[in-house]
Amino acid sequence: MTELPCISVVVPVYKAENSLQELYRRLRDALDAISPAFEIVLIEDCGGDRSWEMIESLARRDSRVKGLQFSRNFGQHYGITAGLDHCNGDWVVVMDCDLQDRPEEIPRLYAKALEGYDVVLARRGNRQDPFLKRLTSQWFYRIFSYLSDMDYDGETGNFRIMSRKVVENLRTMREQLRFFGGLVQWLGFPTTSIEVQHAERFEGKSTYTFSKLWKLAAETIIAYSDKPLRLAVRFGFMMALAAFCYGIYILWRSTFYSVPIMGWSSLIVSLYFIGGIIISILGIIGIYLGKTFDESKKRPLYVIRRATFDE
Repeated sequence: MTELPCISVVVPVYKAENSLQELYRRLRDALDAISPAFEIVLIEDCGGDRSWEMIESLARRDSRVKGLQFSRNFGQHYGITAGLDHCNGDWVVVMDCDLQDRPEEIPRLYAKALEGYDVVLARRGNRQDPFLKRLTSQWFYRIFSYLSDMDYDGETGNFRIMSRKVVENLRTMREQLRFFGGLVQWLGFPTTSIEVQHAERFEGKSTYTFSKLWKLAAETIIAYSDKPLRLAVRFGFMMALAAFCYGIYILWRSTFYSVPIMGWSSLIVSLYFIGGIIISILGIIGIYLGKTFDESKKRPLYVIRRATFDE
């Protein structure tokens, strides 16, 4: 293409061979309503199915489809990073591949962006997810907002449209721990949101297990906040103050009222309790040190095995 596409759509792909044709058809119809100058960037994250073959077929059929395949599974947020690194649009849409993010909402996001916003979020008013997933997601975003001191809206996901200016600044942020939504919010560009219809999955079920979600949540909090360390220090001082006050109370009773100092069992329990707290705090510090070590290696965020275009 000799001119920059008006809109790029970045879609990380994982085990989506049965939905890619429908995804392409609906994206093409939605984007044609805005401009024929668009591109669809599909990043295959080594899901082990026929997704890459489907992407290659779509790219041969339509030159506006660009495909990337990782050398191994890196994860959704790294897929988004790769797509942002290789897109060329004046406006960039990020969405999931399972069609819960409806392509038909893109014209509305684009129209809202033209009102003067650099970022327009798609707010899912009625999420079509299991109750447990909605509940855990709600609590995670509350905890994340508290620990990171960011007012993050848990009703929004990755689905959004961003200006070229936002994308270019995102490209400069190369930390290993990736949380796409947090990175965009940290930049601070003018942002708004619109209510969109959240659809059910086109087929299959989410590949995010509870353990994967828990790991992502823990790493995200560590990446965006040092408040766990500050809370640990505060808690340690509070325990020390409480123990000091209790010790003064025991000595006062023993000195003025001749009350014998007893309680071998309670002493042992207290030692074990304090020991557990100390080990937990050391563990938190160790996690931060480990992540600092990972950042110091300066490894690439992802490795591309194949592409349907010249990089």
